[in-house]
Formats: sequence, C-alpha cells, structure tokens
Amino acid sequence: MKRDLVSTVGRHERQQTAEPGLSYPLGAQVTGNGVNFSLYSKHCSAVELLLFDSTGAPSPSQVIRLDPIANKTFHYWHVLVKGVREGQVYGFRVHGAFEPERGLRFDPTKVLLDPYSKAVVNSENYCRERACRPGDNCSQSMRSVVVGSGKYDWESDAPLRIPYARSVIYELHVKGFTRNRNSGVSPEKRGTFAGLIEKIPYLKELGVTAVELMPVSQFDEQDAAFGLKNYWGYSPVAFFAPHAGYSSRKDPLGPVREFQDMVKALHRAGIEVILDVVFNHTAEGNELGPTLCYKGLDNCTYYLLEEENAARYADYSGCGNTFKANNPVGQKLIMDCLHYWVSEMHVDGFRFDLASILSRDIFGKPQSIELPGILSMMEADPILAGTKLIAEAWDGAGLYQVGTFINDGDWFAEWNGPFRDDVRRFVKGDRGTAKVLVSRIAGSSDIYTKQDREPNRSINFVTCHDGFTLNDMVSFDKKHNEANGEENRDGSDCNWSWNCGVEGPSSDVAIEELRLRQIKNVLCILFFSQGTPMILMGDEIRRSQDGNNNAYCQDNELSWMDWGLVNQNEDLLKFTQGLISFTQSLELFEQDHLLCTKCGRCCCPHIQWHGTTLDQPDWSDFSHSLAFSITHPEADEHLYVIFNSFWESLTFELPDPPAHKHWHRIIDTAIAPFSIQKPESAIAVADDRYLATARSSVVLMALSTGEIKID
Repeated sequence: MKRDLVSTVGRHERQQTAEPGLSYPLGAQVTGNGVNFSLYSKHCSAVELLLFDSTGAPSPSQVIRLDPIANKTFHYWHVLVKGVREGQVYGFRVHGAFEPERGLRFDPTKVLLDPYSKAVVNSENYCRERACRPGDNCSQSMRSVVVGSGKYDWESDAPLRIPYARSVIYELHVKGFTRNRNSGVSPEKRGTFAGLIEKIPYLKELGVTAVELMPVSQFDEQDAAFGLKNYWGYSPVAFFAPHAGYSSRKDPLGPVREFQDMVKALHRAGIEVILDVVFNHTAEGNELGPTLCYKGLDNCTYYLLEEENAARYADYSGCGNTFKANNPVGQKLIMDCLHYWVSEMHVDGFRFDLASILSRDIFGKPQSIELPGILSMMEADPILAGTKLIAEAWDGAGLYQVGTFINDGDWFAEWNGPFRDDVRRFVKGDRGTAKVLVSRIAGSSDIYTKQDREPNRSINFVTCHDGFTLNDMVSFDKKHNEANGEENRDGSDCNWSWNCGVEGPSSDVAIEELRLRQIKNVLCILFFSQGTPMILMGDEIRRSQDGNNNAYCQDNELSWMDWGLVNQNEDLLKFTQGLISFTQSLELFEQDHLLCTKCGRCCCPHIQWHGTTLDQPDWSDFSHSLAFSITHPEADEHLYVIFNSFWESLTFELPDPPAHKHWHRIIDTAIAPFSIQKPESAIAVADDRYLATARSSVVLMALSTGEIKID
C-alpha cells in the first residue's frame, strides 16, 4: 500500500502542497519553489508544522503532519512546503512521551519555536505563565518566521578587523542607550537598533572602537518575578533571532533588517559590533519553567540533567538549567549560530556569557586540560577566524578559569575579573593592594602565564552591566536592590566600593569633588594598563542606578541612559574623550608582548617601577602609592605615571627626561576642570619632583619644551 508523504489540515481555502524535503540545512531554508523545514528530535513520535496567516493569528491556518518514514531521516524531521515564501510565520507541535524521570518532556499542546528561528513574532500576545502550565497555548505563543539568506544589500560592508591593541570596548544595552525621553532620538526609534544608529556620532566622538551589545537575540522579557521585566536579556529563547522588542519596524522581517542597518552604519563609522551571547542556559528554566522550544523538542538532548534524577536540571548557570553545549547537536547549533551572525549579520565578535559552562562535558564535568570540544571548534573555525572571541571565564557553579580558560589556545580573550577587583581595592585605599596592582598594570602576567600570550587578550574592566556603575562605586558602601523585590538579598555583597563619606547622592561639594576625582583615577589606571580597556555605558557621564548592583529587572529610568548627564558632567566626558584619544595615539599601548623591565635593548618598550623615591617601589602592605616610567624608545614615547591612593599628598621624585626634552603634565586628576591636556598644550614641569595630591593620578610625558609655559 502506498504511504501518504504528508497530510495537511486547515481552515484556509489556499492549502500549501508539501513534499518530503531534505534533512539539511536545519531550520527554514527558502528554495526556488518553497521553503524546506528541518528539525532535530531523537525521541519524539510525531511532528506537526503549523503555518499562520499572520503574526498574531490565534490559530494556524494549516497544520502539516510529517510522516515518520517519508519525512524523517535519522533523527531529522523535514518537509518542503511549496508556495511558501520569506516572511511566513510558523511553529511546531512535537508529540512524544512525557516521562520526566527519563528526561522526556514532550507536550503537543505547546507551540514550539524552531531552534534555528531567524526572527520571532507574536511577543505582544506571549504569556510565559501559560507556557508553564498544562494546556494549549497557541494564541499566546511566540512563533518563528522564515527569513531568506543573502537578501540584504550590504553595500561592500566588510569586517573591520581592528586588533585588540587598538580597541576600546563600550558595553551598552541597546534599549537602555536611547530609551529615555531626553535621548534626542526620534520617539518611534527610542530603545531600538535604529535609535542606536542616531547616536553613532556620540560614540565616535567618545573615541570607542567597538560596542559590546548586551544580549540582542530574542529573549523572554517575562522571565522575572514580582511583576518586573527581564531587562538585561540573559534569558534567551532563540539564539539566531534579533530581539523583536529592539526593532522600530513591526513587520516580521523588521528586526533582522534593522539590525543589519545598525551594523552597517556602525562599520561606516569605524566601530565594531561585538555580541554578548548566552549559550549556557535558556529561558525555559527548571522543571517548573515554560515549554517554549528545546524542552519540548528533545529535552534530554539539549539540557544537562541530574545524573541521579533526570526529572531535574543540572544548574551550572544559576538560571535554572544548563544548555548541553558539548552534545554534538548542541555543538552544531552553536557553531551554526555563530556562523550566521558573522556571515549574514556581519558582526565582528562575541562575548560568551558564563563561558566556563562551554568547557563542561555532556555530564557537566569540567573537561581535561586539553581544548574542550565546542571551544576547540570555535578556535579552529575558518569562518570565525579574525573575529573577536571573548570569554567570561567562570560560571554560576564556581568553575573559575580566568587565566586557564584554554590552556593551549591562542584566540580567546578573557574578561579580567581580578583587574576589576584589584583596581577597586587600590583606589578605595585598601591595604596590600600596591604590589598586586603592578601585575594588573603590566598585563596580569601572574594570571596569564603563557609566555607568548598577547597582553591585549586581557579585557580590562572596572565596571560592567553586572554590579555598580562607576558613579555608584564611589557613592555607595552597600548595594540597594530593594526595588528588585527580593528584600535586598540579590546581587553581590562584595563590591569593593567606598561612598567617600556619605551614602548615596550628596550636596557636599568636597565629597562630590572627591568622587569625581576617584572616577578619574579609576579611568586612568584602566587606560594606562596593558590590555584592552572596556568601559560601561554611561560611566563617562556618571550614570547612576541608585546603588542597585543587579538591575537585570529594571526596565525604566533607573537603568536607562540619562542624556541630561552629558551637560551636567561635561568635565568627566571631556576627560574620558581625552584619555581615550591620548592613549590611542601611543604605540606604547599597541604592544603584542609584555613590557619588560630594562632588558638591555634600548629599542625594547619597557616599564620601570618607582615609589616616592626613584627605583624604590614601595610594595609593602601599608603602601597606597605607585609610580612607574613607561618607555618606547623606538617610538620616542616616554611617560611617567603616578597613582596615589593615600589620603595625604605625596611628593615623587622624577627621573631625568631624555635629552632635549622636559616633563609635561598631561593629566592631574586633582586639577579641575582641566584634568587632562593634549600634548601640544601641556604645561612643562620645572622641578625634579612632583607633589601628587591625596587620592590623585598624574601622567607626565617627555616633550620638547619649546615656548610652552613652565608650571
């Protein structure tokens, strides 16, 4: 008896015809006469493809039941639907056993997203709570959209390939950057990819070379408690799809095209785009969470489950579940996703959230010292060659791999967590911090011990989305997260912050002057250290979150960029612009090797440590100051830098400048409002000593004196 290839049911007069199709490529592939759909599910018994006439249609217009023989190759279910085109809205229902004790959680009452969705719609009707409890959720489900490849006109756009040694990274939140009413962005574009385009001149003037975008793939905004919204986006549901909420265009393909417009515009301005990607967990959470995609497709394939109880999820992310990244299916999905963002969306790199999870095997155990599977694939991949790969080298279960993330690898850079903590402690005035700061300034060779590792693979930062802003770091002794609804229990209690005498905002002029100086001190250490600097959105204008150090659920003015601060803090903004411009102009900070200490080769860049007395650094437990000469003879660049975190002024001896030159003051954070000067207008220092004010930073540069006034 001849078997029917596919059966279809539906209410629409125009029924699409279907053929068996192919198992590759995965996802929805536009062909000459329709769309080929392919889906992986090893343990299911049946698959239905749902076609919707509109993004918000309450039910499908056509349901195509896939035959388990004609429409299945190995564990791949596939069908070619003729007449379907780009923009078609679709989803799946997957049938099978609901046996959590075996790791199976099939639920055919739930509409599932395609793991390879390039666009997602119906967010406005989506209900997370409905996806958590039994019963049909079709009208309140997110759906996938067919997106064709190679359709966008990139107008000769190409990757910028800016080396780490020339990079300054600016971490920003796409929505928060322009959502505020005072952003100056067109009302309909506030909080979107298009809104970010309007703010490119600001980024260009600031001097950053790359934006690191907090998660922009489709995430579940409802994944937050107490009636709040998930703002940060670390709750992914579709790794390939730009978040629909960040698009000013509301057509199904709008988020994709608007994202591409943004990348192209940023590239034209010479700014790279780095995506913060979250492959360590999904929004489906634990056994009480919703069924949106992977859980209903093949739960035990996509997630790490507890060995002794498969009904429960192994949670190494701290977010309820752990994506099984080193299962072959998970590996392929991640690699295909990275390829898509690079080849079709032209992004320049990735920052991997909780990247240590990617080094765990399929049982959740840390891999051997050899390169872990998925990470090895990334480093060896020709499509990713030349992109920036940045690891957050820890996870939510205590696996901390900063400096050992990939022992033999050459490509990954790492967020340098110890740099953040040690700089904060030194500027705060803690004991025992001067000696460790030496290592941080010189590229953290005590952490990154591989002999030929480039120092600029250390991503140096003092603030990021997670924790205090730079303003709050100098304004609060303790976190103030009451607005998050967890009675201030959430967020880290270890902030290494100091409020300068008063908790929170202050009208005391002396306290505010000290806070501003402390912010400048932090920025000086950041930019005069070997490594790639990263700053947080708004730190250059003292953006505050009122002491909230875990604002993941604060989608409001607390988290959004307050553009009124640009005028209020013009001095700090100009200082930051000048700092970036000055350090970017020097070859001293473009080295691909660690600076040595007087190796004997006059052409070799080197660094020499001092204290208040030349050649006598004080690295004792009670020391709160540090000075160093940093020199690149071949480039004729000579700097003398002082960091004084002591609460009293200190006098520092100055080394002799090179012949026919004189020390000129580029930076003194104790001088306001002119804390920084360009070399051509810098004032020469007449004495062979320099009085560094309490809690200040000083940078001198050896220049020809000429007619410049002597201080």
